[in-house]
Formats: sequence, structure tokens, C-alpha cells
Amino acid sequence: MTDEIIARKVGQLGRITLNRPKALNALSMDMVHAMTQALLAWKDDDSVKVVVVDGEGEKGFCAGGDIRMLHDSGKAGGEDAWRFWHDEYQLNTLIKEYPKAYVALIDGITMGGGVGISVHGSHRVAGDRTMLAMPETGIGFFPDVGGTYFLPRLAGEIGMWMGLTGARLKAADCVATGIATHYTPSADLPALIAALDSADLSDEDALEVILEEHSGDPGDSDLAVTRGLIDAAFAGDDVATMVSRITDAGDIWSEKQAKIIATKSPTSLKLTCAAIRSGADKSFEDVMRQELRLSTHCLGGVDFYEGVRAVIIDKDNAPNWSPATLDGVDDAMIAAYFEPLSSDKELTFLGE
Repeated sequence: MTDEIIARKVGQLGRITLNRPKALNALSMDMVHAMTQALLAWKDDDSVKVVVVDGEGEKGFCAGGDIRMLHDSGKAGGEDAWRFWHDEYQLNTLIKEYPKAYVALIDGITMGGGVGISVHGSHRVAGDRTMLAMPETGIGFFPDVGGTYFLPRLAGEIGMWMGLTGARLKAADCVATGIATHYTPSADLPALIAALDSADLSDEDALEVILEEHSGDPGDSDLAVTRGLIDAAFAGDDVATMVSRITDAGDIWSEKQAKIIATKSPTSLKLTCAAIRSGADKSFEDVMRQELRLSTHCLGGVDFYEGVRAVIIDKDNAPNWSPATLDGVDDAMIAAYFEPLSSDKELTFLGE
């Protein structure tokens, strides 16, 4: 088992610590496999009552997946990118369907793949350092890892706003949206973990009592002010119409959103919008099957490679998107991303 994951049993807990602090605990293939192995081992272990997942270091819970590996594998026509997504989505589904309480301590940067290994669990505890986002449209991709399942299930159009703009949510925002179930001040997280380590969790109410005892007030969320603007701007299923509404609104918040969206991949914006709307009435497993198709087809385009180049490799933050405008992305181009993969590439689930 990799040392990038520290998995152990403590008291009645199954403890998983992501252990790549210098990389903000970004997920590698080995980490995905190690987490899956641990969760499967504890699934039927009666001595494990609750799973707790945290990240080493103070900066990040998990900053996402290994984007550079995905880029390099796709460019080379290799299998690693597809395999990573396939196995990562299996892990996301295992977490979503896990029969035991799964507590993710999302204190610090939580993006992309980090959201995928937290938001689908039963409990998500935000801290003062929480900064959560799905920023994939900025690298020519879309909010995967079950993003197109949980985003459309947030209130109003918050999910569409998050998916298209990559909006960064703080602890209060995460609690307000329901992405976080609890808030614990960062300084109190060690005490929370210690309480869980030593608790008798046989009583099904014990976990809730401990989480409530260590909860605090995260303060006011900006969403209390912007929610009406978000719902008005991001309604419907046409990105160009959304952009027009934002541009015409004339307020400072809308002007900021317009500038942000203008930097994103037009193809990714339309793909994200379509995927979020499509995921609204699908089962979790059907969404994950669809996301593997979208991810794999992204490897056949150009914007994913250009986005990673601009943000991760050259870091010039000046991507040349192709097509460069929303008008250049037609419905047939987006529909092609949803096409099934060959039978040997479609997502399978653990135990199948």
C-alpha cells in the first residue's frame, strides 16, 4: 500500500489520511486504489463503526486529481487517464453507497477530485480554511467525480453557477448550500478527531452528538445576498443566454461573473451546462457512467490539453480555446461527448 495514504483503525474508526501535503494531497492512482482497498476492507468489519478522512498539512484537504498525468497520458494515447477516471469513479460510487458513516474533514483547499471523495459521504465537516470549488471549465474540462450529480441537486441555480464559473466557496457558503453538514473551527479539529478516536460509536446517535458538540458558527454566507442574482442569471439550458443576462444586469457581482466566464473554455461551458442538466434526473451510477464517457471523449478534443498547458505546465494563464467563442460550439459537437464508449471502456462498478 502506498505511503501517500495512511489507513489505519483507531478505536471504532477507520481513519484515512491523505498524505501528499506538498501536492495539497492531490489524488494519484495509488491513492485511489489504497482508499478503495481500505473502504472495502472496513465495509463488513464490525469493529469499524465510522470512517474519517482528512488531509495531512494545513493548506489542503485534497486539491484534485493528478492533472498532469491525465494530460500526458491523453497526449501519448495511453490508457492511464482512462484507467484513473474509471477507478476514481468507482471509488466515488463506493463512497456514495457506503453503508457506514463517512466523515470527511474538508478543512483547506478542496477541489475536483477532493470534492469527489468528500461530498458523496454522509458527513462533511468544513473548517476555517475550507475553500471548495469545481474549477474544471478553466482547464477545458467539466465538473466530474459526481459533480454533475450533486451540483444540480443544490438549491436553485447554485450548482450551475459553481460549475460554469468555478466559484470558490468558504466554510459559511458550504454550510449554507448543504455541501458541508457541519462546521468546526480549524483549531478545534484535533479535539474533534480525539473525541471520535476514543468514543463508543455503537450507539447510532453518538457520532451526531460528537459532531454537534464540536460545531460552531461559520458566520454569514455571501449567498444570502447573491442567491437571487444567481438564480436569475443561470436559469435555463443555454449558456449564451446566461452570459447575456449577466452582461446586461449591470451590477458589480454580475460584471465579475461575466469576466470570469469569459476566461473559460466555450466548449467546456456548454458541455458542463448540458451535463448538469442531464444529471438532474439520473441515478448516481448512471451519472458516473455518463461522466466517464465525457471524460474520455475530452481526451479526443483540444481544450483539455490547452487548458492544462496554460494553467499547470506553462502557467501563463492564457489559453487559446478552440472554438474560441460559444457561437463556434454547436449542439452536435456537445452531443458527441455523450456517445457511449466501446463495451470494454464503459464504467463498471466494484462487485460487478
